[in-house]
Amino acid sequence: MQLQFSFIIPVYNRPDEVQELLESFEALQGDKSFEIVLIEDGSSVPSEAIANRYKDKLNISYYFKENSGPGDSRNYGMQHAKGNYFIILDSDCILPENYLVEVKKSLNEHYVDCFGGPDAAHQSFTNLQKAINFSMTSFITTGGIRGHKKSVDTFQPRSFNMGLSKKAFIDSKGFGNIHPGEDPDLSIRLWNLGYKTKLIPEAFVYHKRRISWSKFYKQVNKFGLVRPILNAWHPSTKKITYWFPTLFCLGFILSLFLTFFNVRWGIMVYASYFVIAFVLALVNTGSLVVSVQALVAIAIQFFGYGYGFLRSTFAVSVLNKEPETYFPGLFFKSK
Repeated sequence: MQLQFSFIIPVYNRPDEVQELLESFEALQGDKSFEIVLIEDGSSVPSEAIANRYKDKLNISYYFKENSGPGDSRNYGMQHAKGNYFIILDSDCILPENYLVEVKKSLNEHYVDCFGGPDAAHQSFTNLQKAINFSMTSFITTGGIRGHKKSVDTFQPRSFNMGLSKKAFIDSKGFGNIHPGEDPDLSIRLWNLGYKTKLIPEAFVYHKRRISWSKFYKQVNKFGLVRPILNAWHPSTKKITYWFPTLFCLGFILSLFLTFFNVRWGIMVYASYFVIAFVLALVNTGSLVVSVQALVAIAIQFFGYGYGFLRSTFAVSVLNKEPETYFPGLFFKSK
């Protein structure tokens, strides 16, 4: 089968991001016969003028629709795309020059109907962006689930950098209305339909994450909230590892409490963990400032996710609350 790629990019009030992303498309190596589908998700600050600047250089399709969330916008884009293989990106990503070359090489060697790629921090990113990127991608914090574990059949692609065949999209009906969490939900449904997924480590993107500490906490807290919901929807995918951030936080609180009774071994274990994390961040980023901020990011990530996971588990599994009613902020209504 001759692969014809369509890049699917939902956008919400981010014309500056779109310009940076389109600039990186211009610089891609190899064949540029791919299509770029921009879906404006009810933005008040549209990106159409930016898209029009590049229409002489790139094959761009631009659509404006009412706001219905990123999952529904991606589905809309795939419904209107002309290609037979979709690559889904977030608007705050930048592509390295060899991105599509690596995707084609990997799919030609071992074809799958769904793949994911890692995210990385570009040298031009701010210290905060680099610190958060380390926290989100390091093996010591996430265990490699965002793109550093070479798994063929069980890797869950993330929608900031994800490939999906047209056939798989049609059979699965695409993304659901939960957000975040729509990407692992889609991966699990694809597995249930018999499709394979894989990681392409070389097909990474620079994920800019225009974010503050408060926005980062809100993001990871939502990640924690959605996981018990996904576990309820897909019981066979439950893992004890999803409890680790919550147990990490409870253990830290217990360790602090025990210090009042001169029991200090627990807090020393946590101190050792953060020393190791600091050293790894320093080796990874080469920056003392970023490494210190990485420790803050790790603490926010663990406590934000851990509290969200515990709260959602209690609501969904103990109180038997209906997720869409109890956590309405995690769901979009399709238009």
